[in-house]
This record gives sequence, C-alpha cells and structure tokens, in this order.
Amino acid sequence: MNATRRGLNRFLLFLVAVVLLAAGALALLVGLAPGGADTWTSVMGGFQGWLVGLGRESAGWGAVAAFVVLAVILIVIASSAVRGRRQAPLQSTGSASDEGRITVTDNFASEALKNALAERDEILSARITAGEINKESVLHVAVTPRQNTSPRQVAEHVDTLVSNLAALTGQNLRAYISIHSGLRAKLAHDNTRVH
Repeated sequence: MNATRRGLNRFLLFLVAVVLLAAGALALLVGLAPGGADTWTSVMGGFQGWLVGLGRESAGWGAVAAFVVLAVILIVIASSAVRGRRQAPLQSTGSASDEGRITVTDNFASEALKNALAERDEILSARITAGEINKESVLHVAVTPRQNTSPRQVAEHVDTLVSNLAALTGQNLRAYISIHSGLRAKLAHDNTRVH
C-alpha cells in the first residue's frame, strides 16, 4: 500500500461511500416515506417499460458492455495504483569467466549483514530489506540492541558493515538504519556478557 497514490485511494473510498450512502438513504426513503413504495413501483415500472422497448437482446448486450467497461476501469486503476517491486534492486553482476558469471543480489547483502550482526552479543535481532526510495536502491537495516547499548556504536558498526559490503560488491550502497528498543530489549538481560 505504500506505493499506491493516496489521492486515488481516498477518491475511490469517497466515491464508494457516497454511492452506499445514497443507496441507504433511498432505501430508508422508500421504506419510511408515505407513498414511497408506490413511487418506487411506478419508477421501476417505467424503467422496465424502457427496457422492453429496447428489446431483451439489446438490454443484455448493454449490461455485458457495462460490466466489461467497469472491469477494464478497475483493472486500469489497480495496475496504475500498484507499481510493483523490483526483484533485485541491489543486483551486481561481475565479469564472465570460464566458470560463469557471478551475480550478487539483495539476498546476499541481507544475509551477509545479518550474519555479521549476529556475531555481536549486544545485538538481539537484525532485519535487512532492500527497496527503492526515489528510484534509488536502499538497504533498510533494522536493529534491536540490548538495553544500555550505545545507539551510536551500533550505528557506526552497521555503517562500517555496509561500507565493507559496498567495497565487496563494487556498488555505492545507501542504507537507512533504524535502531529499535522495546520490550524484547528490556527483557533480554545481560547474561551473555557475564562469563
């Protein structure tokens, strides 16, 4: 949902809400107003007469055409609203040799950083995802350190790891580092530090 346009989403929700509100108001009006049922019957009788005047075949084809147009509009809206995600935004392909060509993808970057961060006792968990921000490839490194761990040291360590990975892959990697603390960090006592 992050890639969809807010204005389009809000307009469609507003349109559906107005249609449903109008249908509910009409149903209340027909049910509660004196003579509402008679008016509804006469209006629907006129509509039914108009359909008979068109002919059953024309009305059937008109309904099919209306459904097809509605389906096409919904497909166009859905396909324009969902931009999709690139499969490997951090893909780096090396030169070909006799053995083949080596390709490094975002999965490699994610696993390499996770393994390097898992070796540190003060880091409880790490999650690395690759994506795009303003059409640039970005790594999002989310780290949960133990309580009383310096966020600056964690950020510097992650920055060093990302720099080393960039030197390894030959790409200029951009990284967004988020350091989380919560119940898990508070409950994880410093048992691993005391030996």
